[in-house]
Parts: sequence; structure tokens; C-alpha cells
Amino acid sequence: MARRCELTGKGVMSGNNVSHALNRTRRRFLPNLCRVTLISEALGRSVKLRIAASALRTVEHRGGLDNFLRKAKDAELSVRALGIKREILASAASETPETAEATASA
Repeated sequence: MARRCELTGKGVMSGNNVSHALNRTRRRFLPNLCRVTLISEALGRSVKLRIAASALRTVEHRGGLDNFLRKAKDAELSVRALGIKREILASAASETPETAEATASA
């Protein structure tokens, strides 16, 4: 399992531990990954993802998983998240003609 956020692509970074005497030793900065279950309103089901805590805050800020994925760049998303994005866009496209007919008849 890769240490990479499925929504933002945030991954492991490397750097140095620097002592008081300025001795440098290599270290890794790991992303704060959490396994969360997010609910997609467009799909009507929940989705389990392994995302960074900062990505979870961004999802909440943008108004949920559906809005986050609509605005997200495809290059940053994992294969699973890209599939979910395509499902959401397909369900939104299939709902649009129905709502247009409902408003036209009203």
C-alpha cells in the first residue's frame, strides 16, 4: 500500500534531521493518512478512501466528496478516485435531462 493520498496525491517527502551542532541525517516526512468513509450524494453510497487529514478538511470545505472530485485535476487522483469521479459525472449527466423535463412540464 503506497503512502500517498488518493485525492490530492500528497506523498512521502525526504529531508534532513538537523541537530544543534548542524549534523545532518536523512529522514522521511510521511503524510498524515487516514482511512475514511465519505458519502457520495450523487451515487447514493459511501466510499472508503485513504486520504490525508488536510484533504479531509478540503473535502469538507468544498461541500462534500462530489464537489471536491468535480473540481479536482485528474492527474492528482488515484485510479480508484478517478473511477469514482467518472461515476459521479455520469450520474450527474444522466440526471440533468430528467430535471430539465420536470421543470419544462411544470
